[in-house]
Amino acid sequence: MKLSEDTREVLKNFSQINPNLLVKGGSKIATMSAMKNIVALSNVSDNFSQEFAIYDLNEFLSALSLFKEPDLSFSNDSVKLKEQNGNSSLNYYFSDPSIVTAPKTEITMPSVAVEFVLTESIFAQIQKAAAVLNVPDLVLQGTQGSDINLLITDRKNTSSNDFSIKVGENAESDFAYNFKVENLKLLSGDYDVKVSDKGISNFKHKKKDIEYFIALESN
Repeated sequence: MKLSEDTREVLKNFSQINPNLLVKGGSKIATMSAMKNIVALSNVSDNFSQEFAIYDLNEFLSALSLFKEPDLSFSNDSVKLKEQNGNSSLNYYFSDPSIVTAPKTEITMPSVAVEFVLTESIFAQIQKAAAVLNVPDLVLQGTQGSDINLLITDRKNTSSNDFSIKVGENAESDFAYNFKVENLKLLSGDYDVKVSDKGISNFKHKKKDIEYFIALESN
């Protein structure tokens, strides 16, 4: 089989969340951060014929880059990468599935308190502001009847410089939900975002079949 560019893009994104990966076969792949506060799910265009585990996903992606158009042939304990119409090949051995971190159950999003759209341009501004101001926190906040904003700040510093951007209006109540900017390891694009009072959020890509469940930070 050959890995599509879309699948490679998802795998590269997943490697930022966790270098481990367990593929259970089929077209649905998932990953979970070592802290278990980020879970990402995607239905990719490729269909994997078997279960396998990779301990160092970045290394595997680097191995793929050695070939212009690699063919992948799977066996029980490894995958053979071979250049199409070429003489070069590489045998890449799988990891023991028991030593990788992977989601064990599916997540069901609880009741939703706030919904908004996070555009690619707004997310880019958020990342830039966090880097420029050197602050770690993102707060989704609203005042009843007024705007809904994303605030980039340092919650531990009362005199922190901060950056605010509007993402909605007519908030139904007063609220503040806290994230760490470093946990927003999202593939580029626009997202429908749902936030629950139960301490979890869901970011669903508008065009690609990928979504993230990200835990909220405590108040």
